[in-house]
Amino acid sequence: MKGTYRLSGLREGEDCRVCRLLCRGRLRNRLSDLGFIPGVRVVCLKKSFSGDPVAYKICGTVIALRNSDADDIIVSG
Repeated sequence: MKGTYRLSGLREGEDCRVCRLLCRGRLRNRLSDLGFIPGVRVVCLKKSFSGDPVAYKICGTVIALRNSDADDIIVSG
């Protein structure tokens, strides 16, 4: 995909770069601690059968996020 969009819009096998976080407070701190900072590459590895949560690879680690949390992460393709 081109342009910016929400991380939850990424399809399996696609990668992107983090642009910014829309959330505040504890969630923002937690996502930053996990590596979701501007410029970092993220790969969508696997969506669960229901589509929520989704496994992402970031900074060499696999992390599962709910779509509601991934909606707060703006990425670019």
